[in-house]
Amino acid sequence: MINKKLIILIILVSILVTLLGCNLKFFLIDNEIEQSKPKSKIVLTVLAGQSTSDAGIEDMIDEMLKKKCPDIELEWECVDWGEKFASQITARFASGDTPDIMIGKAQDVATYARSGNLSELNGAYLSYINSNSLPAVSINNKVYGLPYNAVYQGVLYNKSIFKKYGLTVPTTQKELKEVVQKLKKENITPFASHFQEIWNIGNMTMQFAMNDVFNKYPNWGDKFRGNKVSFKSSKEFQQCFKYNKDILDASWEDAMAVSQAECDTRFANGKAAMYLTGSWSLQIINEISPDANVGIFPYPNKDGNSKLIFEPNITFMKSARTENSKAVDRVFNAIFSDKELAADIYDFTKTSSMLNDVHTTFPNSVQSDIDSYVKAKRVADVTLGNTQLIWTFQEDYSKQIFSWLNGRLNFKDVLNNADQNISSSISNSQ
Repeated sequence: MINKKLIILIILVSILVTLLGCNLKFFLIDNEIEQSKPKSKIVLTVLAGQSTSDAGIEDMIDEMLKKKCPDIELEWECVDWGEKFASQITARFASGDTPDIMIGKAQDVATYARSGNLSELNGAYLSYINSNSLPAVSINNKVYGLPYNAVYQGVLYNKSIFKKYGLTVPTTQKELKEVVQKLKKENITPFASHFQEIWNIGNMTMQFAMNDVFNKYPNWGDKFRGNKVSFKSSKEFQQCFKYNKDILDASWEDAMAVSQAECDTRFANGKAAMYLTGSWSLQIINEISPDANVGIFPYPNKDGNSKLIFEPNITFMKSARTENSKAVDRVFNAIFSDKELAADIYDFTKTSSMLNDVHTTFPNSVQSDIDSYVKAKRVADVTLGNTQLIWTFQEDYSKQIFSWLNGRLNFKDVLNNADQNISSSISNSQ
């Protein structure tokens, strides 16, 4: 006779096995579902202040990161550096909504680092950067920005036109005026120019100031804030403002309404002999006229000792408030270690390398001229001027210059307004 207790035990064991089997089945199913779910990505916010030649590099960076950092996604906000970057970044700092990554220019480090919003940078990425570029982005020997490329600024000139009319590169204001007169006599527009954008007036004025003011008085801005000099008393700075009118008078009748893209196009098509700009203009010029015979020289000053202007351009910065510091470092390491990406960006933007062992390969007719000025030590880093008088201050007096050139303001008012804005000539955080 079968023991009833044994039967009951067998039944209970069977039920238990069935229940365990079901639970195991559901566990395996749930685990499969969990494994099939895509892992959530780390999203880093980026505020990118772009120069005219930079638009599009964000796509190139994203493509690289898909391969090297697939778990990280960049959320881009791209704005025009000259028009909107300063206001955007200031507003974000004030609201506490600081982007994880900021991309501006080297001069932005001096403007924003002392506010406490930028993080000190000391990752492996520093080893990829030319050490000569780091002082421009350092404060008290601490690095707060990573320069990626550089531009050169001066007067682009059509070598074919110069050769045809027997013109030589001018080195003094007197020689420049002679070249302008000869070109006008031949019914050739001496200067391509675009005064539609305020940033262009600011850029040209700082080129003038680097050679006429800051090369003589490196601490002119500090003296200005110490009430030792002023725009009303500085004949040198007044001349820098007036050079804008010299360019305008030697340009097209519609120069006040011409955009940069239109100006680049006209110069590329031989509609003017000279063009005070930066190497960023080569992007359109080379696209339109790949074989254009173009050179570059510094805008001449009175003494004939002008220097070509050098500017560290695209500069990466990290927020001191980011909650994803390690992820930002991974992104920086990926960007700065990728030589193929760098070569592609330099070719696209027509800019110079700031990375070790990465050299530009795109056809660049002005490179031989640049090399000769570098060899002769006739190159000035514009970071000096841009830290003595920060961009927002330059932008303000450039608006006043624009009004003066349009006949809506007299020259004394331009100087008075600049002097009255003395407190805004340096970052409040400094």
